[in-house]
Amino acid sequence: MVPAWLWLLCLSVPQVTLETEDGRVLWGPQPVLVHVKDENDQVPRFSQAVYRVRLSRGTRPGIPFLFLVASDGDEPGTANSDLRFHILNQAPAKPSSDMFQLEPRLGALALSPKGSTSLDQALEGPYKLLVQVKDMGDQASGHQATATIDVSIVENTWVPLDPVHLAENLKVLYPHHIAQVHWSGREVHYHLESQPHGLFDVDAEGKLYVTRELDREAQAEYLLQVRAQNTRGEDYTEPLELHVVVMDENDNVPICPPRGPTISIAELSPPGTKVTRLLAEDMDAPGSPNSHIVYRLLSSELEEGTEGRAFELDPTSGNVTLGAAPLQAGQNILLQVLAIDLGGAEGGLSSTCEVSVTITDINDHAPEFTTSQIEPVCLPEDTESGTLVATLMATDADLEPAFRLMDFAIEAGDEEGTFGLVWEPGSNHVQLQLLKNLSYEAAPSYQLVVVVRSVAEVVGPGPGPGATATVTVLVERVVPPPKLDQESYEASIPVSTPAGSLLLIIQPSDPMSNPLRFSLVNDSEGLLCIEEVSGEVHTARPLRGTRPGDVYTVLVEAQYADEPALRTSATLVIHFLKAPSAPAPTLAPVPSRHLCTPRQDHGVIVSGPSEDPDLAGGHGPYSFALGPNPTVQRDWRLQPLNGSHAYLTLALHWVEPREHVVPVVVSHSARMWQLLVRVIVCRCNLEGQCMRKVGRMKGMPTKLSAVGILVGTLVAIGIFLILIFTHLTLARKKDLDQPVDSVPLKAAV
Repeated sequence: MVPAWLWLLCLSVPQVTLETEDGRVLWGPQPVLVHVKDENDQVPRFSQAVYRVRLSRGTRPGIPFLFLVASDGDEPGTANSDLRFHILNQAPAKPSSDMFQLEPRLGALALSPKGSTSLDQALEGPYKLLVQVKDMGDQASGHQATATIDVSIVENTWVPLDPVHLAENLKVLYPHHIAQVHWSGREVHYHLESQPHGLFDVDAEGKLYVTRELDREAQAEYLLQVRAQNTRGEDYTEPLELHVVVMDENDNVPICPPRGPTISIAELSPPGTKVTRLLAEDMDAPGSPNSHIVYRLLSSELEEGTEGRAFELDPTSGNVTLGAAPLQAGQNILLQVLAIDLGGAEGGLSSTCEVSVTITDINDHAPEFTTSQIEPVCLPEDTESGTLVATLMATDADLEPAFRLMDFAIEAGDEEGTFGLVWEPGSNHVQLQLLKNLSYEAAPSYQLVVVVRSVAEVVGPGPGPGATATVTVLVERVVPPPKLDQESYEASIPVSTPAGSLLLIIQPSDPMSNPLRFSLVNDSEGLLCIEEVSGEVHTARPLRGTRPGDVYTVLVEAQYADEPALRTSATLVIHFLKAPSAPAPTLAPVPSRHLCTPRQDHGVIVSGPSEDPDLAGGHGPYSFALGPNPTVQRDWRLQPLNGSHAYLTLALHWVEPREHVVPVVVSHSARMWQLLVRVIVCRCNLEGQCMRKVGRMKGMPTKLSAVGILVGTLVAIGIFLILIFTHLTLARKKDLDQPVDSVPLKAAV
């Protein structure tokens, strides 16, 4: 211990300053610290001369039950104040001389392992322990002091606890005392461990409390641990367990299962078919009456009929099954079931459960036509393919769209596939269409039998075959209107063309068609005329009043000779050209020549006007071109050979065998001629010779005359035979009428 006067001396030490000769400070004023060395001149002291403690039997060894406190006035942290505790003596030294142990540095007094095992045989009287505290740590020298500890051995009151039964929802003042623990030793602190934390508590006297109402459905049992601890939180002994059981009350209503998706039951399902099972839950104690649930069917939105109930319910298991009453597809039913606890007894709690049931459709209906007989449908024989003939409607009583899918087919009456059916998937109507051309001569009428079937397999009693509908189609004879070989015609002629000049020939597109009669319409100027039968168009008069560049349009009309109502028409456009400076030559047809079809490698030589003695004036060279008729330009080719000739050939591989008039325009300087080249197109033999039909020779009989001659000959022969037969009959009769003696005898031989 440093005396006070020494501290004062340290504070009064002067400050020292170091300066140079010129007054500069090399080392300024500095305080001087004087350290006083501590001497071990202080004796340690216990906080008490006598300690009195109670030691409970059952205390675990090594767990301190007393902490000795001593002090030393020497400088802290030095050996002078480093204290050590020791037990000097134990009285009595029974049953063992080392019943206790003292921790040297901390002064913690505890039972030794030997003392713990011998404590049950220890005396009830107190043990006196003489303990020592010494400074200077573990050194042999140092100051020391002693104290006495009286240890009383007491009986162990830390005994197991009986289970505690608490009613749930208990209405009492909280915290509510439920149990008591006690540790007979000294310096005890009670500690409680429980889950959830805060629901139970223990006070300093060892009383256990429940802090609020318990709910058995939240937790039915609790296991609490109570510990007796020293000041350092160390357990004196093993913790005690308290089992708290929460007693059940009927405070929970049955809970219905969540309302799930609608339950689907197929129609026509037999009675007893399982619909669902209701499993309500009760949070009260399992196996107790509080959680015993029974079921009762409240309603099913269906009144009980003569055929019984639609649904049945097992009150114990909650199974719902189909009853005897039939159900129809498409019905949506809401079942209400009452779930009651206490086994249905009075006072039981209940809930209403709901189950949605829908009756699903099965494919038990076959499709049917709305009408089985369609009124006759009349179709002209020239009706185009793809024309709608009739529309048939069908119905299906099933509700499911997949079961209403239909398939249609023509079952009879159309062996050639003239008609077809078209329908959209999922549609209930089908269109009967024409697929091929009709012919009145081949089939004047049809009796079509159309059948409809369900795409999906039909189930249930007696689905039967597919339904049918009959469609009668009457074919009307049609004579097509005449058709010309061109839709329009054009011709170019000089304004000086004389009357009677042939311009072009109007022809039918089919030479084998019925004969036509031709006429001109809108020939306001009367410039043209047409042969009624041949279709040759000529100039009717001189073209006075026309000018080069003018265009003259008329309408050519053609009609059947035997069907005047059937007619057609085409425009004829005449282009007037400038008159040549010299008189135009007379347009004369070129003599006929022949070409072969199919096309062969030869043509027709066309010569210019200078080579023709009938055409006067002018010398070549000439230019040749086909007339403006599109059909002519399509069917023919004209190639110049030289200044006076051109070569006419077929442009197509095949041209109709007949006589063709090909207009060829010849021009030279300002002059222009049109030659009408008559070409016979025919079939040819291998040598390229035209094979013509043999006509009737003069003097040869016609078929009619031949028949007449034959009939006359046969009649004459017949008459001749009749005369002979009559003569023989009369002669024989005359012989029979003569007397016998008048008959001459035959000469004897």
